[in-house]
Parts: sequence; structure tokens; C-alpha cells
Amino acid sequence: MKGYNVVKIMFSEEQIEQKVAELGEKISQDYKGQRLIMVGILKGCFVFMSDLCRQIHGVDVRTFFMQASSYGASTNTGGNVRIVQDLEIDISGENVLIVEDILDSGHTLSYIRRLLADRGAKSVKICTIFSKPARRKVNIDADYVGYEIPDEFVVGYGLDVAEQYRNLPYLGVVKEV
Repeated sequence: MKGYNVVKIMFSEEQIEQKVAELGEKISQDYKGQRLIMVGILKGCFVFMSDLCRQIHGVDVRTFFMQASSYGASTNTGGNVRIVQDLEIDISGENVLIVEDILDSGHTLSYIRRLLADRGAKSVKICTIFSKPARRKVNIDADYVGYEIPDEFVVGYGLDVAEQYRNLPYLGVVKEV
């Protein structure tokens, strides 16, 4: 049976906290006095989104979640995006911020951004704490990025492998054993 071990820390808890505060400040400036619908992509976003929404000030923030799947228990994306849980609100005319843990291949975020735009959102932007441009298979960039990371499989701060390691307060590199 496969197993995984964390072999090094890429970003500490303190580094992540500082970056989330910076992202929150930028988003606060960009949406000051407006309503913002934050759409977290489960499951990985829940830690980041919780921290991020507490760093946004002067904005009428509403939080909602979608769940999409493109990985399963593998470390490689299959490219097929499946909506497991959809929004239960009408987003037409709203400023929408998709919140995701990592922008990797881009398949999931590209699909969801297009889906939400087609539903009539006033604007649809993306915020991710981690971006892995070396793995991009779709032409997509996030509007707000915490850290660009190299092509290593990472866990922690909401990211998992086979549902393990989401609870780590740091971002770590994992290797198969």
C-alpha cells in the first residue's frame, strides 16, 4: 500500500500568515465599500478561506462553497472536472472571488471561472495561496497569488494527498514511500 512522508517544509506557518494578511489587504483595497461573494473550492480551500476572510476589511463579504474534483487519490490531475457541490445562490450582478488552495494544471479553476461568468457575475476573479506555473495545462492566471511554488507535490494548509495532511499549519513537500 502506498504511503507518503513530508520530507521538507517549503513555507512556515508564520510565512503563510504574513502572506494571507497581504492578500487580505489587497482584496480589501480592491473591493472597499462593495459586496464580495467569496466562493471557496472545497475541500482544500477551507483553511485558507477561513484565514483570508478574516483579513478582509471594509468589504461586505459573503462566503459560499463549491466542491469540484479532478484528482481523486492520485497526485496527478486527470483533467476532467466534476462539480460535486454547486452554489445555492444567484450570483448574477455580483463580484465573485474564487478562493482556491492551489492553482496547478488550471483545469478546475478555468472551468469554474467560466461557469460562474456564464451565470452572469459582474466580475469573477481568482485568489490562490499557492500557484504552480510549471504544471499549467490551461492558459489561466490568478488575480491574487500568495506564493509561486516549484513542481513538487505539496501538502498542508488545506492541501492533501489521499485526504491526509490537510491539518498541517505549514506547506510541506511530500514524497511517496
